[in-house]
This record gives sequence, C-alpha cells and structure tokens, in this order.
Amino acid sequence: MTNTLLGGLTAEEFLAEYWQKKPLLIRQAVPGFTGVASKAELFELARDADVESRYVTHNNSHWQVIRGPQKAADLKRKSQPWTVLIQGLNLFCPDGDALLHRFDFIPQARLDDLMVSYAVDGGGVGPHFDNYDVFLLQGIGQRRWQISNQDDRSLIEDAPLKILQDFRPVYDWVLDPGDMLYLPPHWAHNGIAIGECTTYSIGFRSPTTQELAQQFLIHLQDTIQLDGIYADPDLKRQTHSAEISDLMIDRVADSLSRITWTREDVRSFLGAYLTEPKAHVYFDSPDEPCEHDDFVDASERQGYSLDACTLLLFSGGQFFINGEAVAIAEEDKAVIEQLADHRRIESLSGLSEETIALLYDWYCCGFAHPSGSLMP
Repeated sequence: MTNTLLGGLTAEEFLAEYWQKKPLLIRQAVPGFTGVASKAELFELARDADVESRYVTHNNSHWQVIRGPQKAADLKRKSQPWTVLIQGLNLFCPDGDALLHRFDFIPQARLDDLMVSYAVDGGGVGPHFDNYDVFLLQGIGQRRWQISNQDDRSLIEDAPLKILQDFRPVYDWVLDPGDMLYLPPHWAHNGIAIGECTTYSIGFRSPTTQELAQQFLIHLQDTIQLDGIYADPDLKRQTHSAEISDLMIDRVADSLSRITWTREDVRSFLGAYLTEPKAHVYFDSPDEPCEHDDFVDASERQGYSLDACTLLLFSGGQFFINGEAVAIAEEDKAVIEQLADHRRIESLSGLSEETIALLYDWYCCGFAHPSGSLMP
C-alpha cells in the first residue's frame, strides 16, 4: 500500500531504498500541515517545569543554551536569532501523539518521541549531526536545510552544543509547510528559520552498543543466580602473601564462565528496557477511579486507549508495559497485540475476566483509560 506520508513510496520501498542509507526530501508529505499546537500552547509548555525544553540563542559564533523552564521574557526577544526546543510533545498534546504514531511503519521499539522547534528569523541550533534517524516535518513558515555526508565530524571546542567546526553542505533546500526531510544517522545538517517557523522532529532510538551491554549486565545482575562459594582446599603457602595468585585468578575465571544467557534472556531484557519510561515521565492516576463495572461500561461505549506516556510491546507471546513483563491469557493475546499496535481497542468484548481486571489495573495506574470521559 502506498504511503502518502512518504511521497508515494510504499513503506517497503522506503525501508529498502532510503532507511539508514540516504536522505529523502518529500514535498507535501502532509498537505496543509501547520503543526499540532499553537505558538501560545508551545510557549506555555516551554514555561512548564515538567516539560523538557531548551532555549538556544546565537550571535555570530557565540552560542548559549538555557534549559527549561523558560522565562516568558526570553520568548519575546527580538535582539538576536533564537529558537526554543520542546521535547516529548507527544506526551502533552494528543494531536502530537497521533502524529508520532503515523510513523509506525518503523517498529515502535525504535520510535522515540516528537520534538518541536519554534524559531524566529535566523534561528537554529547550528550545523550538527545526530546518531539516529530523524524525519523533519515543517509546520508554519519556512526553514532552509543544508545537509552534508561529510566524514569530518570535528566539533567546536567549549560550545554548549555539538556544532561542527567545518560544515560543507552538498544539498540546500527550503521546506514549506507540510514538506518533510528524512535524514539517516550521521548526515550533517543545519536548519535556519526563514522568518517565524516551527519544525517537528520525529526521532528514533539508537542506543549505543556500550549502553545496551551495560543495561543488559544490570538485567543479568537482577536475574542470574550462581550457586557455590569460592573454595581452595588445596591452598599452598605463597612466597608473597599480598600476591593474587594465578590459581585464584583461574578459579574465579572458571566461576565467571558459568555466567551465560539465552535468546529468551535477551528478549526479556529488551522488553523491559525498551518500555522503561524516561526519567522525567510520570503517570497520573485518576484521583477517584471509577468502579470496575463502570470502567467496563465506559470502555464498551468509548473504547480503551493507552496513555501517551505508556509503552506496550510484545515478542514471542510475551508482553511488556512500562518496564514490566505482564502475563496475558492465551486467548486474549491477539486483542492485546492489537492494543499494542494501534494503542486502542474498540471494546473489551470477548476478553477474559482476568485480562479485563488487568486492563482495569492499568487504568487505575494511569497507564490507559477509556477513550472518552468516564462520566455518563
């Protein structure tokens, strides 16, 4: 099926020809698009202490970054170019969450968040490169994008941002509202606002191998169980009592060689790791949860949806939500897979009482809710 978001390409064609291979400029990827939040709403979020934001100004080669919450006065400056970046817009704006999940042709296990940048004329964050894939969708106004596949990634020393020392663009495009640019990892790019503009960035998770290894070892620490204690019944007196002997090293090495893992251990690790909420994410439990039967009635009328902060993934018949493994009755797995894929199901009909009780518990924790108001 052709995806209009990809300029007439099917998702399969895009993945085969462009994903992590080369950039793609898509004119009118979202015709008529001017954003999912107004300027006033974006500025209100930037001033919110619960929202991750950055305010970036520059004057010639001097850059300054101010982390949020932002001051209202800064958002009215006119003396020099500036931009404000708001991370995780999908968590605070339903239309932002819907926009993010238009990109579900990339597995949700790789999907990160929706960031928006608002900039005045000349605003930007300088020439830089990212270690992850990104779609850059133009909202209001215009932005000029210069991009390069240069190998030189040397950065300006002591700058508060990772700005390239010697940026040499090979493409130069101006994006209008609804236009979109896809960039693979490590493609250098520099976005400069032409007048007032907003750009929506759909980013993807790309953990380093080092991070995966560290987190997996932490996972093993919590799950592994090795029996026995260190023993040396054939101990001999050493010439140097302070020396760690080769024999001791060999014995400990042999014990540590018993640390092994299986593919299922990796599955369990990834399920928990990929659904673990970010440090600044909190769930709002209902102050007065409705009764179980009222919850079922509301879900039957309105449907049942995951909260924007919730991450629900599955693999090999196992399910993981917000960092935890959960057991799902075999006869209900297809429906919960649908909930994970589409983040909504139309009703609870046909689900076992055990699974309905679990969905009610998720509602009480703030992980999900009937799609509309619980009030009759």
